[in-house]
Amino acid sequence: MNWRTIIYVILLVSLTVVKALPRSYRDIEEKNSIGQRFSQLQENNFKAIAMIMFAQYAQGGTFGKAVKMAEAVTDLAKSCAAAARDNPECLKPLDRIFLDTICQEENLPMFTDCCAKKDPERNDCFLSLKNSSRGFVSPFERPNVEAACRNHSQHQHSLTGYFIYEVSRRHPFLYASTILSVALRYDEMMKNCCGSAEDHTHNLEECFRSQAPEVVKPVREDGLRQEHTCEILKKFGERTLKALKLAQISQKFPKADFVTVSKLVMDIANTHKDCCRGDMLDCMHKREAILYYVCTNQDILSSKIKQCCKKPLLQRSECIVNAENDDRPADLSPHIREFIEDKGICARFAQEKDAHLARFLYEYSRRHPEFSAQMLLRIGKGYEDLLKECCKTGAPDDCCSRGEEELKKHIYETESVMKTSCDIYKEKGDYYFQNELLMSFTKKMPQLTSAELIKFTKQMTTIGSKCCQLSPDKLLPCAEENLDLVLGEICRRHLADPINPGVCHCCSSSYALRRPCMGKLEIDENYVPLSLTPGLFTFHEDLCTTEEEKLQHKKQEMLINLIKYKPQITQEQLTSVTAAFTAMREQCCKDGNREACFVKEGPELIKRSEKMLSA
Repeated sequence: MNWRTIIYVILLVSLTVVKALPRSYRDIEEKNSIGQRFSQLQENNFKAIAMIMFAQYAQGGTFGKAVKMAEAVTDLAKSCAAAARDNPECLKPLDRIFLDTICQEENLPMFTDCCAKKDPERNDCFLSLKNSSRGFVSPFERPNVEAACRNHSQHQHSLTGYFIYEVSRRHPFLYASTILSVALRYDEMMKNCCGSAEDHTHNLEECFRSQAPEVVKPVREDGLRQEHTCEILKKFGERTLKALKLAQISQKFPKADFVTVSKLVMDIANTHKDCCRGDMLDCMHKREAILYYVCTNQDILSSKIKQCCKKPLLQRSECIVNAENDDRPADLSPHIREFIEDKGICARFAQEKDAHLARFLYEYSRRHPEFSAQMLLRIGKGYEDLLKECCKTGAPDDCCSRGEEELKKHIYETESVMKTSCDIYKEKGDYYFQNELLMSFTKKMPQLTSAELIKFTKQMTTIGSKCCQLSPDKLLPCAEENLDLVLGEICRRHLADPINPGVCHCCSSSYALRRPCMGKLEIDENYVPLSLTPGLFTFHEDLCTTEEEKLQHKKQEMLINLIKYKPQITQEQLTSVTAAFTAMREQCCKDGNREACFVKEGPELIKRSEKMLSA
């Protein structure tokens, strides 16, 4: 199977197909039959995407099984497109054909329960088994670089196909277009590094080490964003997702009119429904149609995406998402007083509630690119609550104007939280800022493991390093929208293994309020602190390592255990215990027999610390 040819043909065919699409994908008849899909994509393209789907559904299946199932479905599609359109198999919905193929395959016992169900419950069951957590599929084994280059020269096409399979099963929610794009990057890396292997001055290890992060970057970033969006859709519903996209699109395209923005919001929300359901063929075509519409209507949308629209199809989406917001129209008034002062707002709210609220969110968002989308949703929710209160019979005349004061208060509080966090980051730096976060989140979520707490707070620290250097008008969108991704990960972790009632409330009550809700969580009063067992705090000569990163990691693990042992610890107590630990470490690392010193002094430190903590 010539995978490299398949990928390049997909790009060419996709570009051809998308140019033939009309203004809105929703304006055309859905092409759901397998024969129609085959005719659109052609054999090799259909086969490649089919293998991605099988690898994403049957993550535990072998490469051979994925290829076998992809070829079986492709054969059926080919016959349906040619002459067998009256065959009942050809009339089945595409997702049913894929699931039937998996259920007919032997030696896949993990799907027995799902296969016993009827659609659409069967599809929901399969989707519920998709697992993107690390460790579910064994990690990539780092190959010997010279052996990898030999394999590439001898089996280039099957190697690229195997790479597609491995990426797909580790990232079951990832767009097919992203996987194909990453496969091209992978193939380019193999060519670049292995092509220079005969040059004795060329360092193969260094070549792969320097290029590999860029190869997998779209996997990590797109995968997280896609899973995050699907979780919003699943947990909070289509209305919340549409509101989020309305805020984001209004900020990015402020000169677009409300009707145009609303159309894009509907198309994007419908596309996410397909993508999150796992229908990668419809997902890919709808995304292409949206990109085509955006790029052919730049004059009414944005002056900032011209270069994006010149890029190859697979790079276009990422470029547009990351493009700067367009400039606000010069004649756009700074305020929207009509949504507060107009005498007819209560009548409009009663008659067309969602449409009125959507227009408010659109008008407010296009005027405020300096706010995060999540903050804009909170403002929209505040406006809705205001109208519910002020449109009641007997409400005071100045009711709506009092809501403006609440709005100003919320904006000030949000900006203050971000500014304070950045001030702490700038003062303390990465390590000590992360320690502050570790103290806070260990108290809020002591049920998380040390590895999880360190991972999440490390991600938050990275956000600080990325966003706190930006100008004030860029700070809030950068910080809160990136933090939202981390909180989404925490909430998915809670869904898989419940953390505590406080986290449950924040993760399930309101998407827009999730960040402030998490911020207000305090010590989990129901948590039973760790007992002081002999293994809770251990001290060995590895604390004398000169590798600062390893030492910091060990100290952070101790900090977490200390807080889990004494959640009510005060800053003064922590400072005292830290000073005692530092003195013991310095003493033992200078000792001729380091390990013996730690064996002797470690228990003494624990006794002294107990007294400090009970004072």
